[in-house]
Amino acid sequence: MKNKLLVITPVKHIENFEKKINKNFNSTYFPFISRKKLKKIINKFDYLFTNPNMSKVFIDSEILFKSKIKAICTASTGVNHIDINYLKKNKIKLISLTKEKSLIKKLSSTAELAFGMTLNSVRNIYLSSQSVKKGNWTYLPFIGRMMKNLNICTIGYGRLGKIYAKYCLNFGAKVFAYDPYIKIKNKRVKIIKNLQKELNRFDVISLNIHATKTNINFLNKNLLNCLKKNVIIINTSRGEVVNEGHLLSFLKKNRDAQYSADVISGEQKNYQENIMFKKFKKKTNQILLTPHIGGMTSDGQKMAYNHALDMLIRFDKQNV
Repeated sequence: MKNKLLVITPVKHIENFEKKINKNFNSTYFPFISRKKLKKIINKFDYLFTNPNMSKVFIDSEILFKSKIKAICTASTGVNHIDINYLKKNKIKLISLTKEKSLIKKLSSTAELAFGMTLNSVRNIYLSSQSVKKGNWTYLPFIGRMMKNLNICTIGYGRLGKIYAKYCLNFGAKVFAYDPYIKIKNKRVKIIKNLQKELNRFDVISLNIHATKTNINFLNKNLLNCLKKNVIIINTSRGEVVNEGHLLSFLKKNRDAQYSADVISGEQKNYQENIMFKKFKKKTNQILLTPHIGGMTSDGQKMAYNHALDMLIRFDKQNV
């Protein structure tokens, strides 16, 4: 008899993926399930398949308390949508892509978005297009910069930081990197040892770090106060690595600064109550938000979701 799998993220658009799920599991599909409904039905299932991008549910002790879930599989490298400590205490297996180096080296989607956001901000592409929509035809408010004259810093030089740096270097920018945990071997990338002292030299800062305990609120008023008044900040990592209250205060004081993000803090719980989301809805020219589309390319999803599912299938076979 097949084990029961609950899928709470959209997968029907991924070629042959649903067929593969049904071949290996007795599956149920609720891609936009509410917290209340998940809590009610989860005790019927052995496994849970998820992804942070579309889920509105933080999977915690309240959800899992009465369940018989043996494993939670997330088709993502980030796992801040799951209470990892609860899983460890209750011996629930966490299957994620976090350490799947052979796969994630091939996934460039999020770094491409970060670079796209950089180009958009540097050249004011979106803002100028919106101006045309209103019937205007003037370039004067939207004069940008050339990439080759910019100092760009990636905070975090892991997989995505390296790819992002490569794109910037190919456009002629001067690239700097801060990452105390990685030995940076690329001679074209200048190493930053004391971030706070050197922040005022950068035109663009891209956050490419995990939302670990030490990185929560990493970008706060202490660092923000060191930045240029017209700095461009890119965040495709997690909303929690930025103190959004401090950032909004910084943007209010520095009207030429911009923030582009694919993530906001607490997006799985209630994104509409997020302060950055509320500010963005007021049509500020300083903030651009996208709905966590970083890894959401058809190519990337096909690779990542199939890899995660294969890991779950192996786990299932080993625990029959």
